[in-house]
Amino acid sequence: MTAAKLVLEDGTVYAGESFGSTADAIGEVVFNTSLTGYQEIATDPSYRFQIVVMTYPHIGNYGVESAVEQSEEPQVAGFVVRDAIAEPSSAHAEMSLGDYFERSRISAISGVDTRALTRKIRTEGAMRGMITSDEARSVDSIVAELRNAPSMSGLDLVQRVTALRPYPFDERPSELRRRVAVYDFGVKRDILRQLTRQGCDVTIYPATTHADEIINRQYDGVLLSNGPGDPEPVTYAQENIRHLVGKLPIFGICLGHQLLGLALGGRTYKLKFGHRGGNHPVKDLRNGRVEITAQNHGFSVDPDSLSENDVEFTHINLNDQTLEGFRHRREPVVAVQYHPEAAPGPHDSFYLFNDFMQMMDDWKK
Repeated sequence: MTAAKLVLEDGTVYAGESFGSTADAIGEVVFNTSLTGYQEIATDPSYRFQIVVMTYPHIGNYGVESAVEQSEEPQVAGFVVRDAIAEPSSAHAEMSLGDYFERSRISAISGVDTRALTRKIRTEGAMRGMITSDEARSVDSIVAELRNAPSMSGLDLVQRVTALRPYPFDERPSELRRRVAVYDFGVKRDILRQLTRQGCDVTIYPATTHADEIINRQYDGVLLSNGPGDPEPVTYAQENIRHLVGKLPIFGICLGHQLLGLALGGRTYKLKFGHRGGNHPVKDLRNGRVEITAQNHGFSVDPDSLSENDVEFTHINLNDQTLEGFRHRREPVVAVQYHPEAAPGPHDSFYLFNDFMQMMDDWKK
């Protein structure tokens, strides 16, 4: 293996070995606490411009297979693990994770003390970093480049991952009951699959699509998808969402949740190190039930910025009490910060799709 290192913008260096592309990679260094699902994580567009540290030590055990990809290709800027498994054990594996990253030109590093790295991120916050295999390059020169790299705050990454033109989802429902338009801010395929399983004919639209185009096509509802980056500069989406409120039922997930909050007059703020993993407890404030959820976000909606005359808070994170869900008191609008399609509970959060279906059916009456 080729020697490699991860350098953080404060000059901290973590040595290891390359097990993917050997090209330099820059991104915001974050950690994910999931035990499995590394390929879903790598292909989730919400991880654009991020170097993901997996806290579970053994990654790559079951290889990779195209059926579980969440987009056309890996989206992460880089990948960091303690122990990369070179020979996958699953009969379904099409190749190893290392081969997958090498083919996709994604920089990855193994042999890193990921426990120490995670503790640093938790203590000091997410920061920019570089994976490099260039032994001749000095740490000082890398740090200088990192400090000139874009910060996640103020960065609109949606336009780098959204669809270029509208298209129908290629999986068709067995029984067509509803038509749903999806705003693609970086949508995961599993969200589209959940809609299809509920009998929805799904069409995906670019993030800049004007709301009138959606309204004029007489859809039964609109889903605002997950996606990467800071929601605040995505002003075009906020304007379209304001125009849609009261015109059609709306369901927002992750970045869609944040954009809805902004569209309703709220504010968002950057979390110190974000929520990423498959073990986050969320409490439903309406019935006291606790869900084990999958999450991936670095920004959050400030509940104090929303009017409780207009918005009911429905879910909170039990780790840090941040807002995880809300609904409009008068209009058919609901949103959650976590990913109900992933459901590591394993089915704790599927009811949210059922609620969206019911909301659309009630709207048509």
